[in-house]
Amino acid sequence: MKRTSFSDWPCSIARTMDLLGDAWTPLVLREAFYGIHRFDDFRRELGIARNTLADRLRRLVDEGLLDKRLYQDEPRRYDYVLTDKGRDFFGVLAAMARWGDRWLAGEEGAPIVFHHHSCGRDAEAEVVCGGCREPMTAEGTTMRMGPGFPERLRQRPDVQRRFGAA
Repeated sequence: MKRTSFSDWPCSIARTMDLLGDAWTPLVLREAFYGIHRFDDFRRELGIARNTLADRLRRLVDEGLLDKRLYQDEPRRYDYVLTDKGRDFFGVLAAMARWGDRWLAGEEGAPIVFHHHSCGRDAEAEVVCGGCREPMTAEGTTMRMGPGFPERLRQRPDVQRRFGAA
């Protein structure tokens, strides 16, 4: 059975989840941030099946989050290196880690800490407003239709309700 695609939905969360597809994809990206670049190293670190890993790496290359670079001719072997688009995913992983540390970590605390080089401290990710730099919270933030929201959907009653425009 083919899974439902969210790639055309007018929602960046849905589109991101469509790209991720499953739990393996962000874990492959996490390993890339740890400095893993080679197929066999990803496999060893994650304990992932070869075919699953090959599919996830192919998808990340196709989507422009990883570059595939030949490092050996016989047999052909590749490094998988984060692109600018891939490195920009770091904030997503950091936000997921913070949420997991708060709600899923045991009494012993966070299993991994992020060390921020600029200030020299261990730190947690925080989502802040790009304009005023204040923290963004569910209570202090609403979502509105953006310029990329399809014109054909703007007047639908369910869309109007969702965005409080009814």
